[in-house]
Amino acid sequence: MSSVTAQPPRSRRLPVLGRRAAFPLHASILVGLLAASSAPTPLYALYQAAWHFSAMTLTVVFSAYALALLVALLTAGTLSDHLGRRPVLAGALAAQALSMAAFATAQGVSALIAARVLQGLATGVATSAAGAALLDFEDPDRPGRATAANGITPVAGMAAGVLAATALVQYAPAPTRTVYLLLLVLFGVQAAAVLLTPETVRRGPGAWRSLLPAVTVAPASRPAMALAAPGIVAAWALGGFYSSLGPSLAHLIAPAAPHATGGLVFFTLTAAAGLAGHAARSLPARAVSLGGSALLIPGALLTLSGPHLHSLAALFAGTALAGAGFGAVTQAALRLLLPPAAPAERAGTLAAYYVLSYLAMSIPAVLAGLLTNLYGLQTAVSLYAVTVIALTLAGLTRTARRRPRTA
Repeated sequence: MSSVTAQPPRSRRLPVLGRRAAFPLHASILVGLLAASSAPTPLYALYQAAWHFSAMTLTVVFSAYALALLVALLTAGTLSDHLGRRPVLAGALAAQALSMAAFATAQGVSALIAARVLQGLATGVATSAAGAALLDFEDPDRPGRATAANGITPVAGMAAGVLAATALVQYAPAPTRTVYLLLLVLFGVQAAAVLLTPETVRRGPGAWRSLLPAVTVAPASRPAMALAAPGIVAAWALGGFYSSLGPSLAHLIAPAAPHATGGLVFFTLTAAAGLAGHAARSLPARAVSLGGSALLIPGALLTLSGPHLHSLAALFAGTALAGAGFGAVTQAALRLLLPPAAPAERAGTLAAYYVLSYLAMSIPAVLAGLLTNLYGLQTAVSLYAVTVIALTLAGLTRTARRRPRTA
């Protein structure tokens, strides 16, 4: 079995970047990966206008990414524990750059789905490796920094991606190409930089065996996973709704609003999530989980009220509350899950967390698209909100009654 060592194995070529520089590099990789995942959100309206596809097709495009990411997590989520962080991450970033080229040259829905699938596969491999590397490179004098970064950088990345893409929709020529070309350059630079970092994992046997689909949670982290699961599902289900159908909901409420309004809905969610995660990073994780879950309920209710009140203000207020809850729940979950895991169990535990998260993000979004086609967006929003509230109440009850074995 492979193991993560305090002193990395000697390389034939001395790394140019030290361990201190490697930490922000891997944090930036998580930001870039999630920025790329959210960048298409404000572009969906342009794609729909050009290619004339339905809300159901839109959620299929969205979910193709999430389902491909799940496949990658289930098969290659622990690969970096066997082959090393550096080669796995550099290869995944190169594949991510190829997916950006596929987006930039897409001429129809099929090509868009293919690009999303490639992006999802690359992101699934890269996120678990980069997240585990953050824990490997953590400064012993600043404990908890890597766990906080694993919680904050993804939502910060999603916020940055949707904001940049929204601005490009408004002001840049060929926005459906420009954003992806910029990201292609970013991933190429990051892949090259990763090759200059120290390796933290001693290469060992078991790589092929690790590709068998599996979900691996560190035994010490399992009580926390069972406790946090309902809140994680509720939070990520809301995230999937805002990412896929948020722009459509904004258009339903205010048909004359600029295209940028749809992108700003998801930006509001992710920006609020990042701020909440940062603010709560030093508070007790269990209390943060309870508080974040509680915020999801008024967030869902205000979002539900938006179409009835014909109020964008209600939609954005609900989105901000839901985003704060999302950020708090995800940050608290990672703080409960990761510290108990042994070094060799980090990538697998992170992969398991992302498997649960992206299942919660993708499956409800597809169902919402189907309901939108059958009964209309307003009915789909109502059913979605009720489901999220029920999950949140279940999570709050469970968390209030039980205390995890891990602090």
